[in-house]
Amino acid sequence: MAPLTEAAQPTAPQTTRRSRMVGPVLVAGIVGAATIALHVRDPHDSGSWGYCPWKLLTGLDCPGCGSLRAVNDLTRGDLVGAASSNLLFVALIPVAVALWIAWARRSWTGEERRPRPSASTTRAVWVAAIVVTVAFTVLRNTPWGSWLHS
Repeated sequence: MAPLTEAAQPTAPQTTRRSRMVGPVLVAGIVGAATIALHVRDPHDSGSWGYCPWKLLTGLDCPGCGSLRAVNDLTRGDLVGAASSNLLFVALIPVAVALWIAWARRSWTGEERRPRPSASTTRAVWVAAIVVTVAFTVLRNTPWGSWLHS
């Protein structure tokens, strides 16, 4: 069978910038709405947003405990209070913002996705994330890490 000429080769469907930007804009809207809600309804009031099921079952702070309070503190400009509520969450905000900006930029320009990292690199990132999360959780629930939760 003869190879297809350039004119006969199938082309990938073209997407519009508007359709490519739906995901990043939707995520930004959801995060913005949640941030406003957390500013208006203070999670520092016990039970105002419910209770952490992990903490109810075990009495221990999970890695996410304090994240809602941290967002509320950040909306009020209190970085120290936010870090006191959940240091890991606050430290990961710049990473999340950078990833969102890269996604939005790629969506805006229509740039093809970058080559996927190797399986070993992906595995190493996941293992590191799990180790950091577990270490943070264990440390914040010990006397030595009592400063990691409020």
